[in-house]
Amino acid sequence: MSQRIEYPEGGKKITASADGRLNVPDHPIIGYVEGDGIGPDISRACLRIWNAAVEKAYDGQRQIHWAELFMGEKAAALYDGDYFPQETKDALKDLLIAIKGPLTTPVGGGFRSLNVSLRQELDLYACVRPVRHYAGVPSPLKKPEDVDVVIFRENTEDVYAGIEYRSGSDKNQKVARFLREEMGETFFEDAGLGVKPISPFGTKRLVRKAIQYAIDHDRESVTLVHKGNIMKYTEGAFRTWGYELAREEFPDQTITEEELYATHGGKRPAGKVVIKDRIADIMFQLMLLRPNEFDVMATMNLNGDYLSDAIAAEVGGVGIAPGANMSDTVAVFEATHGTAPKYANQDKVNPGSLLFSGVMLLQHIGWVKAAELITAAYEKVIGAGIVTYDFARNLEGATEVKTSQFADAIIDQMQGTIDIDRIRREREEAVEAERRAREQRRVVAPQEEMVASGRVPHTVSDLMNPNLVSMLGSTTVEDAMHLMRERRISSVVVQPADDDEIQEWGIMTQRDVISRVVSAGRQPNTVRISEVATRPLITVQEDVSLFDCAEMMGERNIRRMVVVDTQGRPIGIISDTDIFASVEQFGLPE
Repeated sequence: MSQRIEYPEGGKKITASADGRLNVPDHPIIGYVEGDGIGPDISRACLRIWNAAVEKAYDGQRQIHWAELFMGEKAAALYDGDYFPQETKDALKDLLIAIKGPLTTPVGGGFRSLNVSLRQELDLYACVRPVRHYAGVPSPLKKPEDVDVVIFRENTEDVYAGIEYRSGSDKNQKVARFLREEMGETFFEDAGLGVKPISPFGTKRLVRKAIQYAIDHDRESVTLVHKGNIMKYTEGAFRTWGYELAREEFPDQTITEEELYATHGGKRPAGKVVIKDRIADIMFQLMLLRPNEFDVMATMNLNGDYLSDAIAAEVGGVGIAPGANMSDTVAVFEATHGTAPKYANQDKVNPGSLLFSGVMLLQHIGWVKAAELITAAYEKVIGAGIVTYDFARNLEGATEVKTSQFADAIIDQMQGTIDIDRIRREREEAVEAERRAREQRRVVAPQEEMVASGRVPHTVSDLMNPNLVSMLGSTTVEDAMHLMRERRISSVVVQPADDDEIQEWGIMTQRDVISRVVSAGRQPNTVRISEVATRPLITVQEDVSLFDCAEMMGERNIRRMVVVDTQGRPIGIISDTDIFASVEQFGLPE
């Protein structure tokens, strides 16, 4: 079927169903690219470990059939200088699952980066980077075990889209002239210019994948990380679209952080994923001070680039940080570090990044027991002080070994008596205990906990009451009054009745009932709420800042506004009391 690539006999291809779920045979064919520089050394070691784990976990009933694919320098030698041949692209799409070592970016070869080219060619829009601490690995943190987060970084947009115009170029001058003359913008002369595209499509497919991951892996929360307080129409829009996606596609599986406190008193309902957001610069502080507050993050390209490497440094560095780039069906797992050519062919370096990317791969195809076996054996080997040179210099009394010897040690541990069920149970119990402790803090001291966890309201949607109550305009005022008293609410949104002359939504407040019904001597059981409602609704978009909302309320001399989404649909109510309480608790937002 190919010029250079051969699929091994006895294996079957992984397929995907219409909803993107994988169909994995017991003998799947999975592609691998050994990589450049140290790639061959770590690939050889990891292939041995992965194979041994599968053999041990499933008593020989399952086996991965590895098909070598070619990228980088090895591909250039085989394909007349082509670092990313079409045959490899076709195989990656055909096999769906692959793993690769580090790759050299060719100088003057037409690629900004082979990794970038790979993502763009296969539309691998999500870079997934799990970061957690493994017992025994040296770390600068006092409690590195608190770090256990999965970062979903958008791969295709943001400044990484590559829409840039060099200072002094004709295109730069054309764009600069348009921005100044047509759009009224001001900036320094000869500035290099770049465009930062963030779209609803790109945002929502990333957030969808992050939320689904959280649901599938029993994660507690998904945090949207952004700088929307400054870049309102790109990063702020990412935040807005993320909440919108959760509300529209996962209404039964998610709640907002506002609902967690306002509706549930700080207690997370069983099975619900909490959707929250944090400003990017604050996120760096929080991952040092309170890392166990966060489970899954979804963010844009540049934020994700910074965060994934910074958080990896907290638990041992990028040398053991795994990663993957995924579309809805294709997934390419990878070592996240460089090729380190000065160590090539020395059998010296730490294979951790590629090794745990393989653990991710095993989890992705549902072979969880094999993945857990590798993790457990790794921690035992590290705990015994058997490490490669990078860890040996930071661990007193360590035994420095070669890459291949480190693999031998892990395989030896896996062949022994590792109680996977006990390890899994202990980890689950520790996670649950930590969740209960956080919940207790939220219940006992909600305001203090909100501030400590970095939750500072910035926009209308942060403060709105999402439990919007709407009623048909034909409802009697008496029935509406009963409902308002039972639910302890001061207003209801009124849907237009079929026979209303004005087909507009309205709002009826307690004040409207007093002034238009009671003081007028009318019987509440004879008056329809559509007759009393104030129309049209005075609305505010969910992404409007608290400053702007307060200004609008002041100008119109009103106490509350109905919050609408980008489609104009009512989704909540915000009052002057909400803004007052927020400023009193948190101060003025940035």
